[in-house]
Amino acid sequence: MPTVRLRVTGDDDATLTLTHALEAIEGIEHVEEIEDLMPHMDDDDSSSAGLSDDAAPGYSVIEVEAPNDEGVRRVHAVVERVAQATGAAIEILNDEDDEI
Repeated sequence: MPTVRLRVTGDDDATLTLTHALEAIEGIEHVEEIEDLMPHMDDDDSSSAGLSDDAAPGYSVIEVEAPNDEGVRRVHAVVERVAQATGAAIEILNDEDDEI
């Protein structure tokens, strides 16, 4: 079963809209927002040291299990439509990308 991982940069409404749209795709049985496991590189001499993290849009990773290649194509189409509708940046991660 192919797995598609999506990195979403946007508000909570955009993530929720994307999750619901993905769950509505025929044949998709598993959509899960997985935890942000990426280390954050905040060090004391950084130009952003001490700044609040709430000024930037939210960040999340969504994992989708598609039943086949057609399901993957449908996921990609939905991602494009939701990104345009919500203004969120949604990146489709490949297997070659670094682990999340």
